[in-house]
Amino acid sequence: MSLASALIIVVLTLLTALYVAAEFAAVSVRRSRLRQLAEDGHWLAQRLLPYIEDPHKLDRYIAASQIGITLTSLILGAYGQRAIAPHLAPPLAAWTGMEPQTAESVAGIWTLIALTVFNVILGELVPKSVALQFPTQTALYTVFPMQWSLWIYGSFIRFLNGGGWLLLKLMGVRQTGHRHIHSPEELELLLAESRDGGLLEPDEHRRLQRALRMRLRTAGHLMVPRGRIYAVDIDTPFDELLPRLAASPYTRVPIYDGTLDRLVGIVNTKQLALRQLTGRTPRHLAEVMRPYVTVPETMTGDRLIATFREKRTHQAIAVDAQARVVGIVSLDDLLTDLLGTKEDAAGAPGAAQSGPTQSGSGQAAAGTPSSGTGTAKGSQR
Repeated sequence: MSLASALIIVVLTLLTALYVAAEFAAVSVRRSRLRQLAEDGHWLAQRLLPYIEDPHKLDRYIAASQIGITLTSLILGAYGQRAIAPHLAPPLAAWTGMEPQTAESVAGIWTLIALTVFNVILGELVPKSVALQFPTQTALYTVFPMQWSLWIYGSFIRFLNGGGWLLLKLMGVRQTGHRHIHSPEELELLLAESRDGGLLEPDEHRRLQRALRMRLRTAGHLMVPRGRIYAVDIDTPFDELLPRLAASPYTRVPIYDGTLDRLVGIVNTKQLALRQLTGRTPRHLAEVMRPYVTVPETMTGDRLIATFREKRTHQAIAVDAQARVVGIVSLDDLLTDLLGTKEDAAGAPGAAQSGPTQSGSGQAAAGTPSSGTGTAKGSQR
């Protein structure tokens, strides 16, 4: 085999390696990292980002790499047999006593096997490992060759993608392109791998796990139950009501009309105290009441966060299927559940102890808190 033939084989193997590395890097690179680099002015990231963010462009990008791998592998096998086998056939025939044609066929088969092993190791396995270990750098360094390949293979990509799309349509499979999407279960596995690899501390891992599982926690799990809600009747004499609200350990107190299932609003005790200090004491609670937000007790934690942000509130009344009040849930409840401090607060000395006491004359509708900063206080705050 001549030096030129060896050089051509090496170049074809390197081209295969380039396409393999580009494919694995494109599906492994983090969009957030690329976006950050692009915003910082990295020109290669700016060229690559449009392909990674657009599923259809990414589909064409992957198709170009697959076509490149197939073509270079086929050319390598065909050229290797043509360039190497004729040189191996004569010594093989002389050594084994085979017929020249048989020796040439055997030499061609052994050449193909040797080139396939060589190409799989150096052209596929090695670049795959490099791309998976360094996806960002690999994706950036291969973007220019891939752009040229997209232009060269453009017609092949359209033809082959069209054929693949037609076959998928006949099979009833919807074509959505390649997307960088992980399920919550996959994200938990990634978090576990990051923890095992030393990139996440155990406490950080637990907090991230709780954040992922927030979609499984409902308002019914997170709320302060009905029996521990601190609320007052709107018919309570005003001269008794103001001192009681001002002395309340809670910032926001629900106001009901006769029964807790007939809420009429929420009073901010801080604003009430401020009006008293400035000599603007209201004549009726209706002047300082605000509307309240209700959520079903089955609403998940992630939807609760979105509702709080949309309604610009930190608190909501949880109701059951019959629209009866079952509890009160706040942003504080979500945060304590996320940070894992709710259990500690519930068992801490001085936690609020309360029992349901129903009264129509201004008593707390669902228990009165004792001194301390227990779960009930933090949740209704």
